[in-house]
Amino acid sequence: MVALVLRGGLVLVAVGGVIGVAVAIGLGGLLEGFLFGVNGLDPLALLAAPLLLAAVAGVAAYLPARRASRVDLVRALRAE
Repeated sequence: MVALVLRGGLVLVAVGGVIGVAVAIGLGGLLEGFLFGVNGLDPLALLAAPLLLAAVAGVAAYLPARRASRVDLVRALRAE
């Protein structure tokens, strides 16, 4: 159950990361005007941001999923 919720959350992050990196690469020249000391196509920046967001999203999906998996399903259904 936890893995299912975690996988669903991380799939969304992966799709968003791929789209975001593609847009950042496509608009790299325009972004250079906004960045200080970083090239618009800097590989470290293009890898670090999606990995950090994936780590935060993983924790954000894992904690509620773990808590929900500890609930007795019969009691939860009876409360409904």
